[in-house]
Amino acid sequence: MITDRAAIALFLDHLASERGAAKNTLLAYGRDLDQASGWLGGALAMADAAALARLARHWAPLARASAARKASAVRQFLAFLQRDGLRSDDPGRDLALPQAARPLPKTLAAGDVERLFATLAERLAAAPDDPALLRLSALVELLYGSGLRASELVALPRGCVRAGRGHMVILGKGNKERLVPVSRRAEAAALAWAAHVPAESRYLFPAGANGSGGHLSRLRLWQLLKALAADAGIPPARISPHVLRHAFATHLLEGGADLRVVQMLLGHADIATTQIYTHVAAAALVELVNRRHPLADGVAKRRESAQ
Repeated sequence: MITDRAAIALFLDHLASERGAAKNTLLAYGRDLDQASGWLGGALAMADAAALARLARHWAPLARASAARKASAVRQFLAFLQRDGLRSDDPGRDLALPQAARPLPKTLAAGDVERLFATLAERLAAAPDDPALLRLSALVELLYGSGLRASELVALPRGCVRAGRGHMVILGKGNKERLVPVSRRAEAAALAWAAHVPAESRYLFPAGANGSGGHLSRLRLWQLLKALAADAGIPPARISPHVLRHAFATHLLEGGADLRVVQMLLGHADIATTQIYTHVAAAALVELVNRRHPLADGVAKRRESAQ
């Protein structure tokens, strides 16, 4: 019967030679497996379902990410032992991986969005025919006004926005078509920019000045948005194309939009993905209550001082 120490050494050697695992990865796996072996009295290599259940109870107080990492290490270790004929079964397949808590998406307050568009309007007022500004205006209006993904935005066909139609059909994630709204503002901005795009261009936002070749890169879109945020006095670290997409969804929900409608507009296959925005909206409501409710500290103190 192989000892845990020998089995773990074989597994780590497999990770290094067959998978090319980095040194830090090997150290992390080694620590997790040595710890699990210690908890089971040196019987990890021969652990059964009951022993793995005890491990899971040890992991229960840990942060979800830490518990998930340890469980993954043990599962891979036991699967390796079975493949190499060092044990006949693999109980690790039934070891549940704790699900890491999904972080709330970053978004922008309505005031920040207003500052972003106000800055853009000031720049356009000073140079209304500047193609670079017209392109930036179209990009930002479509990002926030239609909730597009960055990859969807930069790859829009040249003729996708038409006067008076109010919507466009795009090819989104998974090559699925969906209908997205185009506000009057976004329509005007897109058409103003389209007038500067060569007729032979395949894309609304081509990479080259002559319209040939590919479309604007997501990296360039990211850079343009960061620069505009800096001009508006918004920390660039707080904004990205995806943050504006999040703001689109969050502000719709805060305005009373139905969750199913927002799911359709964002192109989410599963409504559980969209539901994360309800937590963002709820957080805003909690903040509002804390600031405005009669029993909130700040409001109470202001009323006391006024008496």
